[in-house]
Amino acid sequence: MAQSGSEVGTAATAMFANDSASRALGIELTEVGLGNATARMRVTEQMVNGHDIMHGGYLFLLADTAFACACNSHGPVTVAAGAEITFVASGNLGDHLIAIAEERVRYGRSGIYDVTVCRETDTGQVVLAEFRGRSRTIGQAPNQE
Repeated sequence: MAQSGSEVGTAATAMFANDSASRALGIELTEVGLGNATARMRVTEQMVNGHDIMHGGYLFLLADTAFACACNSHGPVTVAAGAEITFVASGNLGDHLIAIAEERVRYGRSGIYDVTVCRETDTGQVVLAEFRGRSRTIGQAPNQE
């Protein structure tokens, strides 16, 4: 069933409101539309590894959060079936990051989404990573089965 304009993203917004992991890291959901979402995060001291750069797991988590919101924007509960990430450049303490998720295709109960994670600078954006997520619609939350 198609969602009306006022319903678009409602499921994703509700899911994000219950996302303790993203909330603990200060991730903000700044945009959500049908099949797309944008999330932002600042790199804190706790996210920096032994090489004095952002730990890749936190960058993956930001991308995964944007992916989750994009694939849940359609309404039914949708989870990750798999994902991969390519790191292009490192993040640093204090960086402001943006993750932009876009739906590529939905077929049956599955979907493919691409997420670009960038560092925001005064002169534009620098790509840090490219993420591809595969989704699967399950209809209800796993803890409600």
